[in-house]
Amino acid sequence: MALTYLLFQIVISLLAIAAFHLYRKLTFFKRRGIPHDPPHPVDGNMQGRRTTRTNHEIFMAYYNKYLDSKAPFVGFYFMQKPAAFVIDLELAKNILIKDFSNFSNKGLYYNEKDDPLSAHLFNLDGPQWRVLRHKLSGTFTSGKMKFMFPTVVSVAEEFIRVMHEQVAQRSTLEIRDLVARFTVDVIGNCAFGIQCNSLRDPEAEFLRMGRAAFLDRKHGNFLIGFMDSFPNLSRHLHLTRTPQYVRDFYTRIVKETVALREGESLKRNDFMDLLIEQKKKDDGLSMDEIIAQAFIFFLAGFETSSSTMAFALYELSRHQDVQDKLRAELNDVLELHEQKLTYECIQDLKYMNQVISETLRLYTIVPNLDRKALKRYVVPGHPKFVIEEGQSVIIPAAAIHRNPHIYPKPDEFLPERFAPEEVAKRESVAWLPFGDGPRNCIGLRFGKMQARIGLALLIKNFKFSVCPETQMQFDPKSFVLGTKGGLFLKVDAI
Repeated sequence: MALTYLLFQIVISLLAIAAFHLYRKLTFFKRRGIPHDPPHPVDGNMQGRRTTRTNHEIFMAYYNKYLDSKAPFVGFYFMQKPAAFVIDLELAKNILIKDFSNFSNKGLYYNEKDDPLSAHLFNLDGPQWRVLRHKLSGTFTSGKMKFMFPTVVSVAEEFIRVMHEQVAQRSTLEIRDLVARFTVDVIGNCAFGIQCNSLRDPEAEFLRMGRAAFLDRKHGNFLIGFMDSFPNLSRHLHLTRTPQYVRDFYTRIVKETVALREGESLKRNDFMDLLIEQKKKDDGLSMDEIIAQAFIFFLAGFETSSSTMAFALYELSRHQDVQDKLRAELNDVLELHEQKLTYECIQDLKYMNQVISETLRLYTIVPNLDRKALKRYVVPGHPKFVIEEGQSVIIPAAAIHRNPHIYPKPDEFLPERFAPEEVAKRESVAWLPFGDGPRNCIGLRFGKMQARIGLALLIKNFKFSVCPETQMQFDPKSFVLGTKGGLFLKVDAI
């Protein structure tokens, strides 16, 4: 009886400690006098996440509520984790660029021991990130892009052949799926040197695994929130996010590719070759690091580029004048380059770049940038607003892109916003699809190149327009901006 009573007392004490710890977390901003919405005890300020609302919608609504508050940041609870939600553009610039040394970490959850795939450049912090970024810094130079350019064009030409076959059978196509199959084949070739054949086989393994890596989760919202809120405890509990079958697939593919190339001295001048070169150095990459970088390169190149292309085609279908202007520029540039799509030709497509930039503003694939304060930070000019040591920071990129004070008529598709003279009028941090500062997206050159090549050949060969089946519905289950139910467009060969 005494033992039972003792155990009961222990359980009650542990629950009391946990409740007090949670109370302290959920009153973090109230005790500091920082404007914020009262948090839900489990969801924080993320109510509806992955069920009824996308992260984009959640962050945008919060940003708009406090946009005119004059506060440089407001309090936000990402589940149970208190975060400084940045409103002021000058503060965003300080965090990303001027005071980067204090905000170089992201504070995202990864578990290097139990889930090596999660320990990639996008997630890593501290010395690990700095060393890896340095090792990979030469991977995405313009010279390396020129080496990969012919491979991307080759896949794009196969894409156009498949498109012609599809258009000959029916005029209405689900374009989101088709561009995803194109980018999977591009990344499969450039990252793994593998002919994925997704364009011919919609059930190809690479395509299925790419989608699974974005949409499938090993745990539900509660445990995902727990990992974000209590990362150290989660690592001790061996919690991981990536499903085991996804880890097994990418681990097997990378190991087989590395073994084949090293065994037969194969060279393809692609991303995998660059990783293998790093592996051979004295302080080079480990196999786990190679697997993780190949994994994130595949996911980032597959999802962001395909989504951007699909959203661009949707807007071009709704704005025929923009599509006609883009096609005219393309024909003029191709004429100067003897009808050959070269690397230099792609760089000359200035209006194409404006169309892609405006697409990424209107449809920002990743809704926010995450940072974490290394030391206590008093916001310049706002002594009452302090970002504490170890506190998370959220910069709501997608919401900033819809700020009417920065972009008048923010919901309209206007590529002219990105004419050089208009860009010069804005802060660089007013456009953040690739981040900014030392932790900007390392693969942005490749992403832009892939999207430009794909769109160029599509616009050259086809006319896109809306049809009765055309609708845009976003998927709340997707962390990035994903569509639900497909994106149907009318496509006519030119």
